[in-house]
Amino acid sequence: MGILGTIAALIVTLGILVTIHEYGHFWVARRCGVHVIRFSIGFGKPLFGWSDRHGTRYVVAAIPLGGYVQMLDEREGTVPQERLDQAFNRKSLGQRTAIVLAGPLANFLFAIVAYWAMYVTGITTVAPVVGELAESSPAALAGMQVEQELVSVDGEETRTWDAVNLRLVRRLGESGTVRIGVLDPHGDHRRTVVIPIDRWLVGSDRPDPIGALGISPWRPAVPARIGRLEAGGRAAASGLRPGDLVVEANGREIGDWLDWVKFVRAHPEQSISVTVERDGRVEVLELRPAERTLEDGTRIGFIGAGVEPPEWPPEMIREVRFGPLDSVLAAATRTWDMSVLTLDALWKMLEGLVSVKNLSGPITIAKVAGASASSGLESFLNFLAYLSVSLGVLNLLPIPVLDGGHLMYYFIELLRGRPVSQEAQWLGFRIGIIIIVGIMALAFYNDLSRL
Repeated sequence: MGILGTIAALIVTLGILVTIHEYGHFWVARRCGVHVIRFSIGFGKPLFGWSDRHGTRYVVAAIPLGGYVQMLDEREGTVPQERLDQAFNRKSLGQRTAIVLAGPLANFLFAIVAYWAMYVTGITTVAPVVGELAESSPAALAGMQVEQELVSVDGEETRTWDAVNLRLVRRLGESGTVRIGVLDPHGDHRRTVVIPIDRWLVGSDRPDPIGALGISPWRPAVPARIGRLEAGGRAAASGLRPGDLVVEANGREIGDWLDWVKFVRAHPEQSISVTVERDGRVEVLELRPAERTLEDGTRIGFIGAGVEPPEWPPEMIREVRFGPLDSVLAAATRTWDMSVLTLDALWKMLEGLVSVKNLSGPITIAKVAGASASSGLESFLNFLAYLSVSLGVLNLLPIPVLDGGHLMYYFIELLRGRPVSQEAQWLGFRIGIIIIVGIMALAFYNDLSRL
């Protein structure tokens, strides 16, 4: 996906999540009798908008990095006497709490709906089977073997690699043991592999729990067969066709697609004699890879060709599907698990067990959104649900400015029997702004570092 497509994916992703969050506030505010002045998706100058019969102005603004619901409130301006009963600050503590809480709850509800849609239609994935084990790796030393299937982690069932990874991520920064249930290739013997960990992956910039244990997922062999060609690329110009199997290059045998890619990258603007199998015949073609310079100055060759996707054995395919009612429970459980995982990661960052370099900003979100959108609806829905959970959890943190900060004030009001003073709230607001700006700056810096 190109830059414009990636930006579009970011705008769509944030637009959906912000709209859902703000609509939660809006919907409950209306039902509590609060007049909503403006419902804005984005910040800054409005691009376009319209008004409804209640006098609410709906706008889409120029900066698509958030949104807000502006309500009638005496703290923000003079309110006519006849409309005081519609002011937010005049509502009961319970009503104000419900309005503030509705935004994050809307994000959690959306995640449940998204996961429900995925489970009820079915998620197609591959079995978590070990393809390779690094020599002397933690998994190998614990007795794990190639072709075993990972069926549980710390007692929790794992039917997919995604589930394995999520269970392992929970153990980042911890010490002790990880207990992995494995099933032998023929499915007739199940046992538990115990792997010791000690401050596991503390400070790692990009933790890879599965790889850190020395496990490589099983993948089918990928022959060097051309699947697609870029129009006007060097591969198409040389006479290569979809379906061609590359067997030799400059007299050297090509074992698989990765071998072919490495060879091409090593020969920018150099003539290559390529031997291919085509329709049962052998053809010899002349190919000259174009040159591309990476950011570190490395010169590589590329030809504008893609691989033909390999066939997966049926026994390696897993379809996770539930009925409409069971999908509700599965979706709610998944949403809860992701919420706990997010909170756990944030707490471990505060403890210094997980590197703050794992924080991501809009650039990373844009790249992931673009990639997931390109991968299909299922992948994009999964990303939306995960991001929606993260947005809900982050907004509930007790930081002034966020919804959680308002709820903190309301809890203090409940204990004291009177609202927190305006002076204290404004001080908290300033502190909250500093914290949020600092976090955003760190996330943006991490994004730039990854580039």
